Amino acid sequence: MKVLIIGAGLGGLCLAQGLRGSGIDVEVFERRHDRTVDLQGYGIHLNEAGCAALRASLPAAVWALIDERAGQAGATSGFYDQRLRRLTRIGNGAQGRRRSVGRSVLRDLLLTGLADDTVRWGKEFLRYEELPNGQVRAHFADGGHADGDLLVGADASNSRVRAQRLPQLRREDLGVISIAGRTAMTDEATAGLPRAILDGTPNSVVPAGPGWMFVCTWSGGPADGPYVVWAYIGSRAGFPDGVEERSGTELRDLVLSRIATWSPALTTLVRHGDPGSVAPVVLRSMPRLESWPSGNVTLLGDAAHNMTPMAGMGANTALRDAAALRRILLDVHAGHRALLAAVSSYEEEMRGWANAALAASRRNAESAGTTNRLARGTFRVLLRVADRVPAVKKAVFERPSS
Repeated sequence: MKVLIIGAGLGGLCLAQGLRGSGIDVEVFERRHDRTVDLQGYGIHLNEAGCAALRASLPAAVWALIDERAGQAGATSGFYDQRLRRLTRIGNGAQGRRRSVGRSVLRDLLLTGLADDTVRWGKEFLRYEELPNGQVRAHFADGGHADGDLLVGADASNSRVRAQRLPQLRREDLGVISIAGRTAMTDEATAGLPRAILDGTPNSVVPAGPGWMFVCTWSGGPADGPYVVWAYIGSRAGFPDGVEERSGTELRDLVLSRIATWSPALTTLVRHGDPGSVAPVVLRSMPRLESWPSGNVTLLGDAAHNMTPMAGMGANTALRDAAALRRILLDVHAGHRALLAAVSSYEEEMRGWANAALAASRRNAESAGTTNRLARGTFRVLLRVADRVPAVKKAVFERPSS
């Protein structure tokens, strides 16, 4: 069996590691020309499902490298008002089972041991065709092609594989924009921030009026020290026209104008932000995934279920996809089931957890972008009640980990 993977992102590389380590012939095709091109994003939190997927898919030595490099992400998420007064902290997993790691650091570690004949750089995917012998052929911009028994689209949110395989499945604009940046974690830049905000756990600032802010620290990569990621989220209608074309400095100043009456510690943090890191992100999401006829072309990660970053589930769900697809393809490799039946089983499993993650991500994004003061006020009251009544916190916020 030969598997072709389009895209050398986290999910695609996790799958490649798992298949290669199990003796399945696999090639990864990536449009970027080499591994030195950085990935978008600042860092990710590996939840219990993400860590379990990596452990199941990777050679023990590669997982050990990730485990060594990743920091602890903690077992709670914090909520504060705009003056940094605590609203509540809620559990987000078992202590010690969540990890924090830079996205590019994780990508590089996932490339460990993958020879040049496994990852093909500079191969821009154009289209695929189904061959008379039951195989599928991938065509590339350089005029080359590759044949395999299964083609996996792991080519991110603007997936060309998805556009051909499921042209009706399109992302939806949620009418919410995030302006995100990063600030070096110096004493001056983080003065006045509560210690709990700087311990690697995700934190949300929930003001009484419009807007929302996410704040979290990451340990950084080998070339830089720890940093704080911050993101101001609001309704698109509340931003000026052309905000997506503004420079990093202009965007940083725009955020400062929106949080001018908030805690001075937050304005200090944003003021020290690196303008080169500040960028707008239009929050988009796939709709709920409905069943589709399975074939010898399937999807993984953002290519199937691109979601907003507002639940921290995107990368973890992609890794979960990869582990599940690997497990099912091992049955095919061993002769225990037919390929198309296996793909159908994978896609049904994937839609289950993907739809749950899509719903949570969309709900969080719409809550962050709301301009409804009653809805915002009700949410803040609920957070305060949860902080004082453990039964309410457990029932409303602390779902079992999966």
